[in-house]
Amino acid sequence: MQIDLSKIGMEKGHQYETIITTADIDGNLNAAPIGVICRGSDKVMCRIFKGIHTLDNIISQREFVVNITHNPLLFTWSLLDNLMEEDFNEDKSIKNADCYFKCEVTDLKEAVTQSDPIRKKSEAIVIKADVCELIINNPVNAYNRAFGYVIESLANYSKLDLVDYEKRKYYLDSFREAYRVVRKVGSKMDKKAMENIKEKINEKGYDV
Repeated sequence: MQIDLSKIGMEKGHQYETIITTADIDGNLNAAPIGVICRGSDKVMCRIFKGIHTLDNIISQREFVVNITHNPLLFTWSLLDNLMEEDFNEDKSIKNADCYFKCEVTDLKEAVTQSDPIRKKSEAIVIKADVCELIINNPVNAYNRAFGYVIESLANYSKLDLVDYEKRKYYLDSFREAYRVVRKVGSKMDKKAMENIKEKINEKGYDV
């Protein structure tokens, strides 16, 4: 069966929030929230900083699993305290994930985007991979966090004229960071929405 990531809402050039699961040479399983960029119907890429178990496992095993879920606890537990062994299926995917796809690494390259707020030169690896199997347990679209930033920016904008100086400064600083992230990972509609919000903020006399 032909693999098509658009079936789970992934579009070429867009980044999505996922949980990547891997195993080390001894079979110990690991999970970590990682942003994954869709490169085509059956190709993805991601950038992971050195010193993370996920990267070490991908380099040694040349494979990984991308899990798609909207469960906030799975993201939280994956980052703050690795999932328990019983949370994994035999194929390294996460139990109860809405869908997942298995990837085989095709290229590893050191690279750091100079505009990234984390400035660790030559300490990140860009991983390109082919998707070799796609398993859909429940209908789902991969989550792009840009949409959440748009909603949060709108909520903050609605309160700009109602708060004191310190809170307003916080909202404006939050918008600047949200704008940066959406420009990086958002869709055309997300970016357009943020431009509209920015214009309205500027009309109020605030420089963002």
